[in-house]
Amino acid sequence: MDETVLLGHGSGGTMMKRIIDEVFFSAYAGSELKQGNDAASLPTNPQGRLAFSTDSFVVTPHFFPGGDIGKLAICGTVNDVATSGALPKFISCGFILEEGFSVADLKRICASMAEMAEEAGVHIVTGDTKVVNRGHGDGVFINTSGIGFIPEGVDLSGAYCKPGDKILVTGTLGDHGITIMSCREELSFSADIQTDAAPLNHLIADVIAAAPATRCFRDPTRGGLASTLNELAEQSNIDFVVDEDAIPVKDAVRGACEMLGYDVYQVANEGKMVCVVPADQADAALAAMRANKYGADAAIIGEVVEKPADRDPRVSLRTGFGSLRIMDMLVGEQLPRIC
Repeated sequence: MDETVLLGHGSGGTMMKRIIDEVFFSAYAGSELKQGNDAASLPTNPQGRLAFSTDSFVVTPHFFPGGDIGKLAICGTVNDVATSGALPKFISCGFILEEGFSVADLKRICASMAEMAEEAGVHIVTGDTKVVNRGHGDGVFINTSGIGFIPEGVDLSGAYCKPGDKILVTGTLGDHGITIMSCREELSFSADIQTDAAPLNHLIADVIAAAPATRCFRDPTRGGLASTLNELAEQSNIDFVVDEDAIPVKDAVRGACEMLGYDVYQVANEGKMVCVVPADQADAALAAMRANKYGADAAIIGEVVEKPADRDPRVSLRTGFGSLRIMDMLVGEQLPRIC
């Protein structure tokens, strides 16, 4: 195998077959992918409803503490599909590679993808590879699309939130965004900060089983918790109030945000979920989260409240002093290319 990606690896000839066989197939090919067809033949869902999502990953750097672009690609799409309550089953994977990219690094990325796919219980069933000229890319870009089956009786939406509902998060916020920024700017922190990227489909399924009236899940990626809550408030045309003291944030992440001038509630996460459930099922949902290794730091952080008829929905943060301040959506670009 060549040591770097060459234009010929995207030509459709023997070189392309070699990189497919020795890199992609070697890392994660199952029976569907090994058929070598232009389209995968997949089983149908007897319940009838499918969830489908697609995402692209362009993060710089490609490797960072706790993960890499390949781990992000699988976890991000698995989590997007799972937010609908679906059970993710199949993933497609498209690579755009820059001429000169290290094949050893590509194999490392594919190994991460294979590991995350196995943990999530999904199959990578089809894919594509393109190679662009040197200087016309950034090493590697990845697009993944996912399909999942929605169980009968499951119907989740950000439009279903009601007054009295409780708002939960599955763990500490801001870990991923600060990890990427520290790598990009070569910042050094005494504490260990690493990405929170993780496949959360099993955690979500456990919460739905414990709290079957769950309203919705949403992953607070770009724009963080603040943007996610504002999106949900707008969908339901209702107000959200969250308690500053209840929101879990690692001391190292909070300190980094203060030093860099970031609002921790607007910093990206890649392995966390926001969840809204009826008040009488909140404790059961919290217990289900904490029983999963990715939900050990889960917390109930606030509630949904009535909105006055004469204004738009808003999200408020109750500070440690008892006052309320507006929690705004992110404006502009704070952390470029975090996924």
